[in-house]
Amino acid sequence: MRVSTGVRSAQRAPLLQVAKSAIATVAAWLVAGWLIPGPPPVFAAIAALLIVQPSLNQTLTKAFERTVGVIMGVVIASLLGIALGGSTWVILVATVIALLIAWALRMTPGTSNQVAISALLVLSLGTATPSYALDRVLETLIGAVIGILINLALVPPVSVTPARTSALALGDELADSLERLATALQTPQSSGQLEELMVQARLMRPMRDAADAAIDVATESLMLNPRSRAHRERLEATQGLLDRIGPIVTQTIGMTRALYDHYDATIPQEPAVRAIAEQLRRAAHDVRLGVHRADAAAASQPLDPEPPALTAPLAIHAPSADHWVLIGSLLEDLRRIHEALREPA
Repeated sequence: MRVSTGVRSAQRAPLLQVAKSAIATVAAWLVAGWLIPGPPPVFAAIAALLIVQPSLNQTLTKAFERTVGVIMGVVIASLLGIALGGSTWVILVATVIALLIAWALRMTPGTSNQVAISALLVLSLGTATPSYALDRVLETLIGAVIGILINLALVPPVSVTPARTSALALGDELADSLERLATALQTPQSSGQLEELMVQARLMRPMRDAADAAIDVATESLMLNPRSRAHRERLEATQGLLDRIGPIVTQTIGMTRALYDHYDATIPQEPAVRAIAEQLRRAAHDVRLGVHRADAAAASQPLDPEPPALTAPLAIHAPSADHWVLIGSLLEDLRRIHEALREPA
């Protein structure tokens, strides 16, 4: 494993996020230094830097963790400093005690680390007196408030568009996979073509997982966000599309696997198989129709009046003895696809 994989992300953070963190840190330093004369306002700057997060919900969570951690750390360090002095061994003991208390109270990792860091900084950078401890708590509160205000003032980020893009891409790929499967049922396939068909179908799983993750990020970005009302309907349309096509991804992969496992050269000659292929093309049409309608709903555009193509379950005669397992499997998955695509009453 290359060392760079541990320090580099797959993609850069938004430049706006970097700008907000920098502005909040500088503002917290200046404001806290002006309001609380004395040592450099390190606690305020660190609080503002850590509190500015991609969403307001995360920002408030970090603000709470940071404030609680600092207060506990400062209290622990002050009590030990007053009682035992400021020797090096006292600093180490205070750090260990802070970690143990946080562990005993079942605090989150972020809060636990903050308790220990605050205790270490108080004893290392200043004198452990009640006034010094109070100033550091006030510094932290100033940094937290400034971090929240900066995140509110500089356009809280909304992540609905990436979620919509991921869901639409999954819908397009699902329609393509259904059509590829229909073609494979109707025309002779080599082992290499079947392998490629299976690989392409399986690639929809990470696409679905990425779309689910993008929905979670988008939902998080709208929590406590003053701009959420303008974007919530778009996210609901995207979530509805993903809820509808997500199970179809599973059925399509299962149908592809069944063909891969039970394929022989006579399958395209089976009348039932040709009928199933036609239904798969209709299903692909309806998936694309659903993608188009979800996109139109997200953009507040008129919906397409075009009716779905997969309107009724397929009825076929008994298949041949050689292919009944494959056809039975395909029919069951096709029934589930039909149920998922059926227009709500």
